[in-house]
Amino acid sequence: MPEDLVVTRTLVVPAAELSERFSRSSGPGGQGVNTADSRVELSFDLASSPSVPDRLKDRMFDRLGKRLVDGVLTVVASEHRAQLQNRAAARERLARILRDAAAAPPPARRATKPTRGSQERRIAEKKRRARTKQGRGRGGNWD
Repeated sequence: MPEDLVVTRTLVVPAAELSERFSRSSGPGGQGVNTADSRVELSFDLASSPSVPDRLKDRMFDRLGKRLVDGVLTVVASEHRAQLQNRAAARERLARILRDAAAAPPPARRATKPTRGSQERRIAEKKRRARTKQGRGRGGNWD
């Protein structure tokens, strides 16, 4: 029986809300690639999940908008030859995606005025650049 998925200290997704599908994987594996179902699709229905608080659910919907299909987030892992390793990779990837989506937004940046020194450096560089470009043109007097 798979265990619960720990996303953060306060957010734990019960194993009953996760669904796994297995299929044949392309890539490394030799002859076993045609017989072993090592590819893992791990799905989590965010829309109908009672374990995610509503305030977090809204934030996660905003951030995961393009990744969700009918409110379901699906992660695929097929980089390993063994199904067990792919299951662990998929669970880790899903936890990271949910953790990033649930993270608090960064504090708003307070705009500040540019310093006098930075303004002077900017103007000096603009003048230097203008002189460089002016020298590239035709001289004008070709007598």
